[in-house]
Amino acid sequence: MDIAARVWNHKWKIDPIVRSLIDTDFYKLLMCQSVFRNHRNTHVTFSLINRSKDVPLARLIDEGELREQLDHIRSLSLSRGESTWLRGNTFYGKRQMFRPDFMEWFEGLRLPPYHLERVGDQYELTFEGSWPEVMLWEIPALAVLMELRGRAVVNQMARFEIQVLYARAMTKLWEKIQTLRSLEDLRVADFGTRRRHSFLWQDWCVQAMVEGLGKRFAGTSNCLIAKNRDLEAIGTNAHELPMVYAALAEDDRALAQAPYEVLADWHAEHDGNLRIILPDTYGTNGFLKNAPDWLAGWTGIRIDSGDPALGAETAIQWWTERGEDPREKLIIFSDGLDVETMCSLHAQFSERVRVSFGWGTMLTNDFRGLATDDRLAPFSLVCKAVSANGRFTVKLSDNPNKAMGPTDQITRYKHVFGVGAQVPRKVVV
Repeated sequence: MDIAARVWNHKWKIDPIVRSLIDTDFYKLLMCQSVFRNHRNTHVTFSLINRSKDVPLARLIDEGELREQLDHIRSLSLSRGESTWLRGNTFYGKRQMFRPDFMEWFEGLRLPPYHLERVGDQYELTFEGSWPEVMLWEIPALAVLMELRGRAVVNQMARFEIQVLYARAMTKLWEKIQTLRSLEDLRVADFGTRRRHSFLWQDWCVQAMVEGLGKRFAGTSNCLIAKNRDLEAIGTNAHELPMVYAALAEDDRALAQAPYEVLADWHAEHDGNLRIILPDTYGTNGFLKNAPDWLAGWTGIRIDSGDPALGAETAIQWWTERGEDPREKLIIFSDGLDVETMCSLHAQFSERVRVSFGWGTMLTNDFRGLATDDRLAPFSLVCKAVSANGRFTVKLSDNPNKAMGPTDQITRYKHVFGVGAQVPRKVVV
């Protein structure tokens, strides 16, 4: 497909950005099944948070067009082919990853209503309802807003200007792939759905990775692309689970145990490479210090905030102290990655642990410097669970610039989880 020509021609009444309920990250479906099994009646609210206040979404994106895209998503349901793929495909070496009761529910699902309001130059977008339904709004909502912002910029360009834009973007990505080719035993996956430039561009990037890296490309987090391109669907779990479990805790003692209850539920359902610890929701050091012994036997750890090298050293030391061989363990780096960082981390750790990378925004949305005034540069947009059963959620992170929640609750959580002074780091999208 000529992407530039396709972009030029997407000027019908509505050109749907999200055309499938499985145009989402694989980990959302895995988590959704766990939530459906353990907490399906929990009432949650998700909210859009634009960390990049210099990007005035409400001035760039027409509210009517945004509503059309969101309404279209609410009309979607699983196709027969999508259901067959989820029911019958092998994921992480396991057939029938998704249980029949979950699939019956998912096949009948329509996403719940949304609330959209313009406030100044930003949009307030919230979703409220039962946890397994509402959580599936996160990825498509982000994808819609990111792509509408991109369309708003590209729509001001002439046809040949668009051709040059995409030619430069393709060259930029291919040069990155050529650099990664030099890394022996590289393992890298596409984690770029939530902040992609567009679905078409993400699909092109994945195809380029397949051709350029071969077996070193592990797969994609995007279920629809994995299905269409016959690739591995990649993903495990995310901060959402401990954030909601923690909010449901009745007291500080239960709060301290909430992150481990999440993984106990996960342990009962998954094995092998799906047993990946995400330790930073309430501080990696405290999490590992108080972790039960059985967690040391899990396959690996994902590092998603803070200094990645320090996080890897902390994980290696923890495994060693627990009598585990770090060379048999997997570390997945996934925070703000681009080629230079991946090369550095690979050189530092590839002979000490099994190293893998989840490459996100700088794979699927690196248009920095390719448009006038950098109008297509990626920005930090998230959609998070902000309450559960009427209680605020909190995230601390290993980077205080990623913390979220009311100030008094952040203070409480820091006390409960023993989080001391932290070093702020620039949030790289």
